[in-house]
Amino acid sequence: MIAFLLRRLGAMLLLLIVVSFITFSLFHFGPADPASAACGQECTPDRVEQARIALGLDKPFFVQYLTYMSGFIMPRMIGAPGAESACAWPCLGKSFQTNENVTDMIANALPFTLSIAIGAVVLWTIAGVGLGLLAAMRKGKAADRIIVGGASVGVSLPIPVTGLVLLLVFVGILHVLPFTSNSINSPFGAAGPWAWVLNYLLPWLAIAILFSAQYIRVTRSNMIETFNEDFMRTARAKGLARRSIVFKHGVRAGITPVVTMLGMDIGGLLGGAVLTEQIFSVPGLGFTAVHAATSGDLPVTMAITMLAAFFIIVASVVVDLVYAAIDPRVRIN
Repeated sequence: MIAFLLRRLGAMLLLLIVVSFITFSLFHFGPADPASAACGQECTPDRVEQARIALGLDKPFFVQYLTYMSGFIMPRMIGAPGAESACAWPCLGKSFQTNENVTDMIANALPFTLSIAIGAVVLWTIAGVGLGLLAAMRKGKAADRIIVGGASVGVSLPIPVTGLVLLLVFVGILHVLPFTSNSINSPFGAAGPWAWVLNYLLPWLAIAILFSAQYIRVTRSNMIETFNEDFMRTARAKGLARRSIVFKHGVRAGITPVVTMLGMDIGGLLGGAVLTEQIFSVPGLGFTAVHAATSGDLPVTMAITMLAAFFIIVASVVVDLVYAAIDPRVRIN
């Protein structure tokens, strides 16, 4: 187990370095000029050059990259020569647009993304796995056809369509739910857990409708295949109770592909629910990343890309560990 974790840690660090280098290269050699964007609309060539020096863009590419990466190891100085300021570890730089510390920007955006991710994951997992299991147990019957039909509709609905319809119906017509407020980003705040749930219910539903439909289809097909395995027939021949056969033996063996999906989806969602945050105007990581990318704000884009990659890589390691825990046929070496 220790050797496995050490190998995965080394691979994770290497992959993060590769992701950072590719992202940094794309922005460095891209058509946008961050110095011009940071200078504003009324800029002279001299002021653009001053902005380029202040941002450190006048240095060679590899010097810029290594300087940026050094902030993950130790504090560093940022700013124009003679007007430098200390940047505490971990130093992700300052925004080219707002001059705000990138670490603070991420700290402000992350709670919104976590609020969306937590509720959406709970909803789509319960609905997707539960309905998929029910459809497998009622294969060929009316319940199975209704669930599969609903999943086919849900998987074809993109989040922008679902989100706008939910806003129109529950906010614009029925007036039973509030539009998402940016003043509520935690269930432990002054507003309380119930206000937090109502505030993020529509974003949760927008994501859960799409993802739960995918989980229904995967869970149903895998459980049907598992029910036909030899060990399931042996369990039935021994006279075990149906509940024990389904939940103790069947679900444990058939749920492993869903674990992979869940781990990767959670990792990706923690990197920012881009479409959902845009539709509901939630200033999470995805919302921040889109605005940073369109304005050429390299430090913010780099930081969010690295964070998203970190979440996905960690999720893959957790998936491997969970695999070994729920399926005795899997061994970690």
